[in-house]
Amino acid sequence: MAMVESAGGGPADGTAEVLDRPLPEGVRRRVVQLVSDGFGGLTVAELPTQLRQYARFTPSRRAKFAANAMASAVESEPLFRQRIAERLREAQPELAGALDSGTPPPAADPLDVAAAAYVLRPPGWVKLVTAAGEEVQRADAERADEQARAELDRLRAELAAAREQTRAETEGLRAELEAARKEAESLHRKLRGALSDVKRGEAAVRRAQAETENARSEGQALLSAAESEARRLRARLGESEAALEATRRAAREGRSVEDMRVRLLLDTLLDSAQGLRRELALPPVSVRPAETVEAVEPGRMTPKDIAARALSEHDPAILDQLLALPQAHLVVDGYNVTKTGYPQMPLEKQRLRLLGALSLLAAQTGAEVTCVFDGAELAAPVLLAPPRGVRVLFSKPRVTADELIRQLVRAEPPGRPVIVVSTDREVADGIAKAGARPVASAVLLKRLSRG
Repeated sequence: MAMVESAGGGPADGTAEVLDRPLPEGVRRRVVQLVSDGFGGLTVAELPTQLRQYARFTPSRRAKFAANAMASAVESEPLFRQRIAERLREAQPELAGALDSGTPPPAADPLDVAAAAYVLRPPGWVKLVTAAGEEVQRADAERADEQARAELDRLRAELAAAREQTRAETEGLRAELEAARKEAESLHRKLRGALSDVKRGEAAVRRAQAETENARSEGQALLSAAESEARRLRARLGESEAALEATRRAAREGRSVEDMRVRLLLDTLLDSAQGLRRELALPPVSVRPAETVEAVEPGRMTPKDIAARALSEHDPAILDQLLALPQAHLVVDGYNVTKTGYPQMPLEKQRLRLLGALSLLAAQTGAEVTCVFDGAELAAPVLLAPPRGVRVLFSKPRVTADELIRQLVRAEPPGRPVIVVSTDREVADGIAKAGARPVASAVLLKRLSRG
């Protein structure tokens, strides 16, 4: 259950606030439970069409078989959500009042508070839902870490107990061996003192030797078993330590996206510095600072003539200058360009024509090129092999191509040159605030027509 972030502000009651990420799974389950509980208090006519087949189900069966349908309805049907919110206010008036006043109960379960806020939509409900998701993730990570530490402590205790038991058994075997040796010596003394009874003495010696050998064999077997158990415990200890290290590594890998953005910005700065170094290596000129001030000298061009030398906003040479910047990234609103240049063609041929021209432009300029198409225009998934040098993206269901373009711009590090081609004024204004450079679709079409 994910919602699309819309541009612009909304009313103060919180209904216009939207999530910019998927609804946390724990919050989603509580929302489905709230909808299932309030479901039974509605008539069939008050239910959305897709939920009427579950009207006779018990709350538990509804939560089991109609969870996805109820989650979709409460997101896409504002009237149905308002009815569920009214049932929630009747069932939990204290919680609803606290959320309306902006002070949720501190002792309440964060998942219950977030689910109620998602249904009631008080001001600031998005922060409550987001905070609940982060709290659940943090609690799961802490619980996994505590379990790993507990398992490690238990294995260490078992290893210590096994070592202690092995040491005790070894000392017992040594005592038995010492007693056997003493008994053998006693028998030898008796044999030396009883020369007349040689046969009986020899039998006693053989019996003592056999007992000693049996005791030694048993001791060796017990010692081998103890060593095997110690190796098994060491192996389990190693597995637990590896699991703990994997948990810590997963927490460290959460920073990889930010590291990538910083590295990309650093590459941009390095390329810019290299370009500046090449410019500074030019041979010296005789120009003086006073000669760089624009003015009209006798017999020279007027300021009006000088201004006429600047490039027009519709001159494709502007696009060439922008793409020549280090680490430039060209983002193209695909259908906006094709429907400006050749709207009479089928969508498939529009895409192929634009992508072929963009591949040639990427090869000429060396810039990173991303072409975005609106997925809502498609009746089925597109089977398309992206051309060399061009990244092709389709927006997800319920996500417009304009919003996908804004997400791409926000993903770039500040300072990297990003050029967005679109004639949509709302897109141009939004990406300009984020630091990107808007260019009209007609300028790109003129540049592509040059080849």
